[in-house]
Amino acid sequence: MENKTHLVDEITGHRRMRRNRKADWTRRLVQENRLTVDDLIWPIFLIPGNGIIEPIPAMPGVNRMTVDKAVEAAKEAADLGIPALATFPNIEMELRDETGSNSLEKNNLINLASAAIKKAVPNIGVITDVALDPFTSHGHDGILRGNEIVNDETVEQVARAAVYQADAGADIIAPSEMMDGRIGAIRQALDAAGHQNVGIMSYATKFSSAFYGPYREAISTGGLLKGDKKTYYIDPANGTEAVRDAALDVEEGADMLMVKPGLPYLDICWRLKEAFGLPTFAYQVSGEYAMIKAAAANGWIDGERVMFETLLAFKRAGCDGILTYFAMDVARYLARK
Repeated sequence: MENKTHLVDEITGHRRMRRNRKADWTRRLVQENRLTVDDLIWPIFLIPGNGIIEPIPAMPGVNRMTVDKAVEAAKEAADLGIPALATFPNIEMELRDETGSNSLEKNNLINLASAAIKKAVPNIGVITDVALDPFTSHGHDGILRGNEIVNDETVEQVARAAVYQADAGADIIAPSEMMDGRIGAIRQALDAAGHQNVGIMSYATKFSSAFYGPYREAISTGGLLKGDKKTYYIDPANGTEAVRDAALDVEEGADMLMVKPGLPYLDICWRLKEAFGLPTFAYQVSGEYAMIKAAAANGWIDGERVMFETLLAFKRAGCDGILTYFAMDVARYLARK
């Protein structure tokens, strides 16, 4: 035994990595990344009406909520220490049209929710998206003219919508429609309207991904979509293009950057953080969530452990925070500990 030990010491040069893994206290002492409640942003889905909580079949444990129920949920989230919510509306089909004109209604669903949440729970952040897909009859993120999603007309509209969202109480505008020039236009519009303190979290690198399916069910756009979004979302094969896209958003005034989806694009998270040093976030999207929930429900994985492992992966990749449908589960778990 002594000879074998001596041989191992010769091979390793007396460097034994397992010394720091030998006990719980040493593992905690040398842990490089930690997940806390401060890392969590909770995406929630809104529906019109009152007193309704509506399960989303493709996203077990996630619900659509009317504004009054969203306020209750925001209070619980704030009590658990979650810093911010991201709201997404599922509006009535009769309000959707080719241009997404309901996005410019001051009292539309997303703005009513922002106002109600900020009034009842002023200490929680509200993050809103100005992409047009919840408002269009064709499911695209921008205005459709013929067979083209027109860039500049869409940018003009989302900039106007951003002002209305800020008027309603949104703390951060998070544009996800991936039109060129939108960050600069939104910044100019917000500043001109007196909203210099409203931040912009750019969906700087939103990829043309197959992971969005359950989300499209949640906002009822899946069956509406004509064609695909490849002319404005980034090709999953293109990492350098994603960095260039983010660089333009930084130049135009983005305060924070987001990568979407999350886990398949950890390399992009790392590259953006290293390149720009801005607060960087990942969106653990609906498909990522649904796969974990489905595998856990079938007993194929330990759902809780996988949940934490994936969220820690974002931290390891340089993310300052994560938009995740697991936010409340994680916050409750951390509160118990």
